[in-house]
Amino acid sequence: MPHDLIIRGGLIVDGTGSEPYMGDVAIDNDTIVAVGKVEESGTREINANGHAITPGFIDLHTHLDAQAGWDPDLTPIVWHGVTTALIGNCGVTFAPCKPQDQAYLAGMMESVEDIPSAVILNGLAWDWESYGEYLDSLEKLAPAINLVGMVGHCAIRTYVMGERGVDDEPTSDEIAQMAALAGKSVAEGAIGFSSSRLVAHKMPDGRSIPGTFANTEEMVAIAKAVGENNGLVQNVLEYSRLDTEMALLREQALAAQTRVIFTAPHIPGAPGKANAYSDIIESMLAEGIDITGLALPRSFGFLSGLKTNIMFMSPAWANLISLEFPARLAAIQNADTRATLIKEASEMGSHGTPNLNEWVGNFYSLGNGESPEYTKGPDESLPAIAAAAGEHPAETWLRVMLESNGEGLFHVRFGNHDYAAMEAFLKNDWVLPSLGDTGAHLTQIIDAGWATFMLSHWHREKGTFTLAETIRMLTSAQARILGFADRGTLAVGMRADVNIIDVDTVVEGQPTLIRDFPDDTPRLTQKAEGYLATICNGNIIVENGELTGQRAGRVLRNQPKAAA
Repeated sequence: MPHDLIIRGGLIVDGTGSEPYMGDVAIDNDTIVAVGKVEESGTREINANGHAITPGFIDLHTHLDAQAGWDPDLTPIVWHGVTTALIGNCGVTFAPCKPQDQAYLAGMMESVEDIPSAVILNGLAWDWESYGEYLDSLEKLAPAINLVGMVGHCAIRTYVMGERGVDDEPTSDEIAQMAALAGKSVAEGAIGFSSSRLVAHKMPDGRSIPGTFANTEEMVAIAKAVGENNGLVQNVLEYSRLDTEMALLREQALAAQTRVIFTAPHIPGAPGKANAYSDIIESMLAEGIDITGLALPRSFGFLSGLKTNIMFMSPAWANLISLEFPARLAAIQNADTRATLIKEASEMGSHGTPNLNEWVGNFYSLGNGESPEYTKGPDESLPAIAAAAGEHPAETWLRVMLESNGEGLFHVRFGNHDYAAMEAFLKNDWVLPSLGDTGAHLTQIIDAGWATFMLSHWHREKGTFTLAETIRMLTSAQARILGFADRGTLAVGMRADVNIIDVDTVVEGQPTLIRDFPDDTPRLTQKAEGYLATICNGNIIVENGELTGQRAGRVLRNQPKAAA
């Protein structure tokens, strides 16, 4: 009998960090059945032509919770080699949910993650109450890639406390109820529990979301219940009080005795320290705590352009933003309009808006090539190129928009500015690349191509990581966090999540704004070059950068601890 699929003549990078070697991979149904030299024939065969054969990538930080309802292809991460995505991050989830709280939870997701609540309410089935029922509902969507979910603190608090969960301290009985509900959700298949301590994560009315200020008793009780059911714990921290936040994370980890992940943008350390986390992380690792920081492997921030709403701040600029794109482009072609925009931009800071220099200091053009330029230095910032041209920064911004017919984009960096520091940071064993936030911040941010950036920049261009190590960081290292022993490596018996990649050419495409969501809702997206095929559970879902129409993903549920 022929195998269902054979990939022949590729550089096998198996995900373990071992030295790559030339060989074949055979797949039957959803399982890898041979790796090395395959003598048998295949019903379908792909000649890899010496290109890399790797496990499918795993993305530990997405917000595809809503998008899965109307885009089961789960673009754009499917174009970047991702075959498994973790949803339910940052404490904002849609389950468990009482029927009367559906609009309330949708509103939280809108205000925190910039996904319109009307689209959420109309685009999802809302045929669940418990977390297990929510996963059942996701399965009916037949996603293109595997989905793994966490239960969020906002949903847990709302389910137990109602709207009191925003501001009030829970009673001891309510803490016990929340812990039990979190444990039950994990027992029903949630891979873990997520929470946000970031004060900037706001409700529609401006208050911080439920759980932001939860006390140690509550956080520890929930973590203990989650750990008892083999779930992981995820946190977004309030970085202005990093020492106390990390101390609380330690208390949760000790109570849970499980894997702990947290959002870890690079923060410089005190003199003599590698970074702001180093001392307490070293202490936690010495205690045997299984902790991992997730870091976007490049700078992150908004995108500013004529098609987005991130521009300068004044009445004239607000009026420009109120227009649709064709009218915006027509408006800036008028010299008098440009003069008004430049004049008002020069007055930023005088009417409660940010100071102009502070605002534009971190604007960097993504360039006009086929792929975005994320690593420009300070001498290539918007103020620097404006000064070199003898222009006001707003004048330069407008000129770039005119010269690109409105397609130009500036990356407004607000984190991970120092690439030399990022290089050292990513080398820490407790750091993994992630944080694409795909599915969120629809018209503001697009970082979905982070895995492609790891390959193109940190491996190919910089040589910071070998190919074997880069692939390990994108595959088996992430699968370990999820607790999955059957994914993340190329070996006989493993699930057939596989990429074929031209490592010499793989690169992110320029971000674009499209309108393919319900209600003509716009969103930023980003394709890639160099992915020859992506296979999920034995089915080719992307070939030469195009969707095949196959949707072979599954909802992967948490597994209980094996008996001692």
